Amino acid sequence: MRPQRLLIARPRLAAVAGGIVATALAWSALLAPAQAATAGLVAAARPVAATAPAGVSAAGADLVNAATGRRLWSRGLNTERPIASITKVMTALVVIRAGDLTRKIRISQAVVTYVLEHDGSSAGLHAGDILTAHQLLEGMLLPSGNDAAFALAGAYGPGWRAFVRKMNATAQALGMRHTHFANFDGLPWPTEYTTYSTPRDLVILGRAAMRLAAFRDIVGQRTHDLAATPQHHAYFWQNTNHLLGSYAGAFGIKTGFTHGAGYSLLFEARRHGHTLIGVVLDSSGTDPTANFTAARRLLNWGFAVLAAA
Repeated sequence: MRPQRLLIARPRLAAVAGGIVATALAWSALLAPAQAATAGLVAAARPVAATAPAGVSAAGADLVNAATGRRLWSRGLNTERPIASITKVMTALVVIRAGDLTRKIRISQAVVTYVLEHDGSSAGLHAGDILTAHQLLEGMLLPSGNDAAFALAGAYGPGWRAFVRKMNATAQALGMRHTHFANFDGLPWPTEYTTYSTPRDLVILGRAAMRLAAFRDIVGQRTHDLAATPQHHAYFWQNTNHLLGSYAGAFGIKTGFTHGAGYSLLFEARRHGHTLIGVVLDSSGTDPTANFTAARRLLNWGFAVLAAA
């Protein structure tokens, strides 16, 4: 990772174009559904409208027609930036593809200690509780529980280092050429910049994850109430994505924040037969609502563009 690339965003159009074509060929043997999506992105090298959305606060952004892959607008499309808890979308993708979501996982004291040491967002997991992988996915994706992410990575690696290698291999297979994962949750270790991605790559990731019914069902929930059983405590988790319930048609995907990443959001919404997927990175370092405001403005503009087409 070369952190200075965050400050010097030089477009590499020839490399990008050639890389996209090469990636599309590789996907044909790896991921048939993703191949069609990539073809749409290649065809959409330019925005579909001459105008641009107004007042979008974001250092990096992308807005794409989720059905066709057509890009409507972007900013800093291939500039690498820290992505904070949007990382957990890849964690969920790897776990769901591995299957066996009824698998039971015991929460170790190390999981609880990890969150306390890093002062990260938590699902409030209790050491000794036994939860299914599906339940831990809810605890990871709704309240952005770093403890749940640690438990899943340990179980599905096995061990978090092996799991992170799977995350990076999956990113390469998807054609996410400017993405690297140093951990499973997006916390700023070893540094703020060792886990990073780009707006283009995150839309690719979001489209891949939203094809999975289990993932869609989880990220579309505003809350989840898990009653106590002899195996675990009761849990109540609220989704950190405040677009849900406040923006008509929104049904995903994931928030992210660290001081290096700023307030960010990977989002998807559907209106009048059109589905848009997008991302805003570093909307603000201090305003926790800036990412939602930026996403709303992008979506309003995008749906207007599609309605007028």
